Amino acid sequence: MKKRFLIVTMVFVLMFSLIGTALAQEMDFTVLFTNDTHGRVEEGGYAGMGFPKLATLIKEYRSEGNVLLLDSGDTFHGQTIVNLNEGEAIVNIMNEMGYDALTLGNHDFNFGQERIKELDEMSDFPLLAANLDPLLVEPYVIKEIEGMKIGIFGLATPETTYKTHPKNVEGLTFRDPAVVAQEMVDELSGQVDMIIALAHLGISEESEFTSRKVAENVSGIDLIVDGHSHHALEEGMMVNDTLIVQAGEYDKNLGVVEVKMVDGAVEDLKASLVTKEEAEDVEKDPDILAQIEEIKAENEEITSAVVGKTSVELNGEREYVRTGETNLGNLLTDAMLAKVDADVAITNGGGIRASIDEGEITKGEIITVLPFGNTTIVKKLTGAQLLDVVEHGVSQYPAHEGLFPQVGGIRIIFDGERPAGERVIDLKVQGEPIEYDDVYHVATNDFMAAGGDGYETFANTETVVEAGGLEEVLMEYISNKGTVAPVREGRIIEVDKEGNNYIYDVRKGDYLAKISKMFNVKIDAIMEANNIESANMIYAGQEIAIPMD
Repeated sequence: MKKRFLIVTMVFVLMFSLIGTALAQEMDFTVLFTNDTHGRVEEGGYAGMGFPKLATLIKEYRSEGNVLLLDSGDTFHGQTIVNLNEGEAIVNIMNEMGYDALTLGNHDFNFGQERIKELDEMSDFPLLAANLDPLLVEPYVIKEIEGMKIGIFGLATPETTYKTHPKNVEGLTFRDPAVVAQEMVDELSGQVDMIIALAHLGISEESEFTSRKVAENVSGIDLIVDGHSHHALEEGMMVNDTLIVQAGEYDKNLGVVEVKMVDGAVEDLKASLVTKEEAEDVEKDPDILAQIEEIKAENEEITSAVVGKTSVELNGEREYVRTGETNLGNLLTDAMLAKVDADVAITNGGGIRASIDEGEITKGEIITVLPFGNTTIVKKLTGAQLLDVVEHGVSQYPAHEGLFPQVGGIRIIFDGERPAGERVIDLKVQGEPIEYDDVYHVATNDFMAAGGDGYETFANTETVVEAGGLEEVLMEYISNKGTVAPVREGRIIEVDKEGNNYIYDVRKGDYLAKISKMFNVKIDAIMEANNIESANMIYAGQEIAIPMD
């Protein structure tokens, strides 16, 4: 009898085990994401595949299964098509595409807090940021897919306090993302089957607050969909048990994460990118394309006005304006000096957002170059304070940081290998050595004048005058000139030290007398140090040792 009972019991255990296995709940879905599109809704040479192609790809994924569509911020601002209507155009496009959530990037604050609230009302998807105090938008949202609940919370970078105009974040505190992330995990864990942090933090080593640090310090986050640092993580990055993904910039990629869930838990995550090149033959979604054309038509009257011409390409590309002198930076700072009574002009390279092709220059192009609506401010600085400003400007070189300066009225020679704060070798104002006790009038933009990009020295100095918007100043200058042809002039020179000499790369248009004047070193000394027999025997690309002793 006991033996028979044991056999029956074993049969029932086996049956229930098989039934349990058969009832194991599996569910697959795809997270699609964008980040740092900066208003690049159209396909372009410096931009990505454009939103019409993105929309087609998203529809293809939706035809194959469940999809969550997310955006990690820096979305509402950047190009004329979205700037002229303060973000409304991109919200309408994203509504049509069916986005599920967006977290606030630092540039999404560029139109101010009240505009964020208005854009939130216009959006069919929630804007998220859990680490703002007081809360400006919702901290998180819970989405349900086939009975599985996905918790998505937002994290905005604390760098926003100096990477948008300080007035845009008045009264807001950006709490430590890792601390808030732990609070979100504690709150969501009992409610959801998967937790996603939708973050605008980035993974730059120079940053104090990063998505990596969140993953290192907080357990329970399955996926961080990230932005801010413009990294393209082809297969994502695992930190502890958290997958961090990011899709680069300017919709050059569509981010993809394939999610497999079993019995209410994440079983597997697989990340990839659909690149602009892979999407070359993808057809543009006609609805999104028509919507963009309608917006452009409404903007056309404003943006098509020609303000002047340029006989050269004006270089405003990110990797150049954030690491060295460019002709567009020179043009802008010359325009500032022409507008106001100042000795020096200095503006942050990160405020220059595009190039301009040779030929006619339109108002729309100027707005695209200078999309932030900044105004021109003249501050009163001592020579010592001006040196502090310049040292700060080159402190993060060679990293592509927006604080790198574009200048007029001064010449900077610096060594990027020296410690930050000790990099400036020589600084001249209007051709004369800087006098630390003298007072100089320095034109800058209101973002920097208020301490933006970490230029705290400006914030504590006297304001002499407030002038017009940077874009207006530049338009007026070009209009007065008719045709412009700015060049690099050796206003900012980075040199590498070798022994007692510095190595200078000869540039197009250089000649020994010019180089001699730049470094205040006699021509004969330069010729002797480099075994140059004739003063005419130098060429672009040549490395010349400059004797500094």
